[in-house]
Amino acid sequence: MSAHHAPASQPPASDVSPWVGFVGLAVLLSCIAFARSWPDIALALGMDASRGPLSGPHAALATMVVTGLAMAAWSVLVDKVHRNASTGIDWDNKRPVSQALETATTKLAGLWATWVIIGILYALGRWYWDGQYLFAMRVIGAAAIPLFILSVPYVIWLDRVMKNPADHAWHFGAMLIGREPWDGDEVKKHWRAWIIKGFFGAFMISILPPGFASIVEADLSVTVSDPVRLGVLLFELLFVIDVQIGTVGYLLTLRPLDAHIRSGNPFLAGWLAALICYPPFVFAFMGNGGIIQYEYNTADWGYWFAGHDTLLWFWAAWLVFLTAIYAWATIAFGIRFSNLTYRGVLTNGPYRYTRHPAYVSKNLFWWCSAMPFLVTSDSMADAIRNTCFLAIVSAIYYWRARTEEAHLLAEDPKYRAYYAWMEQHGLLTAPLSRLLRRANPRKRSEVRPVQ
Repeated sequence: MSAHHAPASQPPASDVSPWVGFVGLAVLLSCIAFARSWPDIALALGMDASRGPLSGPHAALATMVVTGLAMAAWSVLVDKVHRNASTGIDWDNKRPVSQALETATTKLAGLWATWVIIGILYALGRWYWDGQYLFAMRVIGAAAIPLFILSVPYVIWLDRVMKNPADHAWHFGAMLIGREPWDGDEVKKHWRAWIIKGFFGAFMISILPPGFASIVEADLSVTVSDPVRLGVLLFELLFVIDVQIGTVGYLLTLRPLDAHIRSGNPFLAGWLAALICYPPFVFAFMGNGGIIQYEYNTADWGYWFAGHDTLLWFWAAWLVFLTAIYAWATIAFGIRFSNLTYRGVLTNGPYRYTRHPAYVSKNLFWWCSAMPFLVTSDSMADAIRNTCFLAIVSAIYYWRARTEEAHLLAEDPKYRAYYAWMEQHGLLTAPLSRLLRRANPRKRSEVRPVQ
């Protein structure tokens, strides 16, 4: 992708439309309203309304599917992303089916072998067969056979119009079959992408049901007058938005939508920093009894500000604002959200003000909601430990940010232009960069790859 030189007052143009995420948001909120109102709708239609609101796991999954379909439709019909040069597709020059079959069979061998290996890894992982992951395993199991069947016409159709059908999956298939030369770097790229999809896809599906149920079943009559309850409800709603749209991003990695994974993060440090933050690894580090657990003998903001209604309302609004920034950061990705991947360059939405709005808002939320420096045990040791451990968590997110920047800086000149623009003009990034340069005058503006 060539560099885009923007005027000094504006960052480079974003590869992601600002509207596709908001289309998903509108459809998602409509689905939630429909699920909450189902008893009344059922009565109006003369149907049985005894089941109550549609808050089950399948309703959560259906909501994600409908949201994803709406976002995909907007991307194709309005944004016309399928015509982007970055798809690697030439719709006007189709190869004969017989010619496409030559590459499609090799690619299908690579894809099917990949799926079988991921399935074996799921079977070996004990945590995938307990608790919330059970739902994800059922969904993936039910989808397995249809995916195998549908992959045949999809790959053949795609190979007819791809400029270079020998993609990452093809190289892995060629390695397995052994009839054609293959590139080891391309095989590594293939597996980085599919490990990301396999690991995070299952996690995202697993957390769809609980948040959705809590929002659909929420009793607003006992919530709106209480700042703590209202704040918690709005946190949950915003996290549901994040999870629903984020899950769409992991599943719709399709080349015709220009949402394919162009590369996974090649740096080991990036993988370590990211995986620490998710199950099952997060439990050993940040969970109850974890190495850097920072909520030992703590209480939340509602406890410490109890009896001070004005402060409670103010603090609830502040925490809702931080959570909204976090959700907005996911919405801005549209159908391209996922960890550890390069899928184009995003420069609009909250990314107009800082390169890492989700990490900034998430960490500020933790500091302002958990308040680790206040403890119920009156122990200075607990307060110091909690504060230090949450500082370590924030440092891990800073580490993640640096490894992500190193990945994107190496991949795309547009990101290098965006990075340089943010250093000079970013609302949050520019002052911080100036402060860091004053602290270390020899610091260069660019980020070197983290090994």
